[in-house]
Amino acid sequence: MISYILRRTLAAVILLLVVSAVTFAIFFVLPRLAGQTADQLAQQYIGKSPSKADIAAVKHNLGLDQPVYVQYWHFIKGIVTGATYDLGPTTAHCSAPCFGYSFKTHQAVWPQLTSRMPVTLSLAAGAAVLWLVSGVVIGVISALKPRSVFDRTFMGVALAGVSLPMFFTGNLAILLFTYTWPVFGRTYVPLTENPAQWANTLFPAWCSLALLYSAIYARLTRSGMLETMNEDYIRTARAKGLRESKVVVRHGLRAALTPIITVFGMDLGLLLGGAVITETVFSLHGVGQYAVQAIDDNDLPPILGVTLLAAFFVVIANLLVDLLYAAADPRVRLS
Repeated sequence: MISYILRRTLAAVILLLVVSAVTFAIFFVLPRLAGQTADQLAQQYIGKSPSKADIAAVKHNLGLDQPVYVQYWHFIKGIVTGATYDLGPTTAHCSAPCFGYSFKTHQAVWPQLTSRMPVTLSLAAGAAVLWLVSGVVIGVISALKPRSVFDRTFMGVALAGVSLPMFFTGNLAILLFTYTWPVFGRTYVPLTENPAQWANTLFPAWCSLALLYSAIYARLTRSGMLETMNEDYIRTARAKGLRESKVVVRHGLRAALTPIITVFGMDLGLLLGGAVITETVFSLHGVGQYAVQAIDDNDLPPILGVTLLAAFFVVIANLLVDLLYAAADPRVRLS
């Protein structure tokens, strides 16, 4: 088991390095291949009508006149040891882990990400609990009663949940539960200040996000349970006199949860990197909204930081999924 964990952890570290290199290349190599020069990239960090001397100074201070591999090495080194940016008359130090420095807001990226991370984490965790519980429960009941009224009704709702975009369900939830029936609060309150108000303000966002994902989980659980409940070992368990609830939960659901674990790890990892549309619709100042603001400002360092953070969470989520597989099925450890 220890060797399996070490192999998977090493593979995750290598994958993170590959992802960081590819992401860096997307932001700093592809624009040059498309015809953008270092002068044009440096000009984005200056006001209108800059002089050639100003562009040359910014290009030198940001290291844009260096080879790309040198820039990438400085970026990786900054994540580990920090970095110092020469802004002309002044310098700015970015402490480790340094994910870059916004030259438009004059702020380091990492503190901005950590300050917004609790909002994104609160949104993702609450929605994940709702969609996982509701999706699995609905999927199990639908599989046990196929083609019943319950099955057809909730699978229809699941199909609608997958089809409706977040900007529709989110705005509808705001209209109904914030303005028409003012049941929930409008301003985010941190969990440490008031847990009840924290849940109250986030509940519409949780439900809107869970509606999108729970539909997928319900359909996956239903199809997995329908396949599993027809297996020979299920009939054997029933023939031995086990209670139906034990047959369903211990034998049927446990085998059907394998694809659910995989999808859940991916979905949760992506959400922790920022639920862009949900945070924008509900005006939540999380990582996703920070990325949207950076895109509007054409500010590359924050966009790069958010991208790498999302990649980190996806890789870590996949690592945890692999470890859960190993715990659930010893045969996986031999692979």
